[in-house]
Amino acid sequence: MTIAEIAARAGVSKTAVSRYLNDGYVSAEKREAIRKVIEETGYVPSRQAQMLRTGQSGLIGVILPRIDSESIGRIVRGISRVLGSSSYQLLLANTENHAEKELEYLDVFRKGRVDGILLVATMLTPAHRRAIRECQVPVVAEGQYLSDASCVYHDDHGAAHALTQELIGAGCRRIAYFGVTTRDKAAGLARRQGFLEGLGEAGISVDEALMATCDFSVESGAEACTRLLDSGVDFDGIFCATDSIAIGAMGVLHARGRRVPQDVKIVGVGHSRISGLVRPCLTTAHYFYEKSGEEAARILLEIIQGGVDMHQQIKLGYEIVRRESTAAE
Repeated sequence: MTIAEIAARAGVSKTAVSRYLNDGYVSAEKREAIRKVIEETGYVPSRQAQMLRTGQSGLIGVILPRIDSESIGRIVRGISRVLGSSSYQLLLANTENHAEKELEYLDVFRKGRVDGILLVATMLTPAHRRAIRECQVPVVAEGQYLSDASCVYHDDHGAAHALTQELIGAGCRRIAYFGVTTRDKAAGLARRQGFLEGLGEAGISVDEALMATCDFSVESGAEACTRLLDSGVDFDGIFCATDSIAIGAMGVLHARGRRVPQDVKIVGVGHSRISGLVRPCLTTAHYFYEKSGEEAARILLEIIQGGVDMHQQIKLGYEIVRRESTAAE
């Protein structure tokens, strides 16, 4: 079915059909005739033709570090809420936490003629920054700070600092740290710095024997806790860079006869649903993930529609959710 065929069936000109499809002015009588033909035939406008006519594809590329993460799901829900009310459709790319794949998908989307890219980044290497800077379509990063591009990110340093103060306020003095790679400037470096700053302010020295690097999984938290217990090093608290790491550690503590919070107090980051289902419930930091997705999508639409990237950088706050895992004895 072509525009010419629709015009013939409706008894109108091809120009009238074109205006109808592009929300231009068409008389009420002609609009109704065209609508009926389209409804009867099930006509769908060609995306390729629309691209040639408008220079836009109607597609937004979204690069995700993983698709089985609760926090990522919240971010995508926020993105969808904003873009769902527009004419744009989402193309999701899963990188499985591989920074190299983020670069590959940036190139794929750039060549694939999307109108914009939302990058939910894990790491921002010099290669990432160069690719974003040189990209011919708008890019907005979510979850990481960029000084020379638009981004929406979280106060990782502040949240980690506040959680460390929670542990110290609960009486902990030998606090272990289960973090992620510092190549991740947000979840890794900023949370580590917030933790160390909290210790320093309380006059507590850093013991490298209590510091461990994990990935983002429950299993990794369990492994780190097992190694710490096997080492025989004394500790009375654990700061975990994610809820998943904390839950893995809690499982090992329980299996090894260490009571939470009586023997060991523990905190996580992310306010995942499971953090409120485990026993004892986990003290954690709530991040506004849906809001971050909404803001990133809003900024991207402004750039696409306005043609100017104002390099907006939005930092979102956090809330400490106090629960039994740090309760006083």
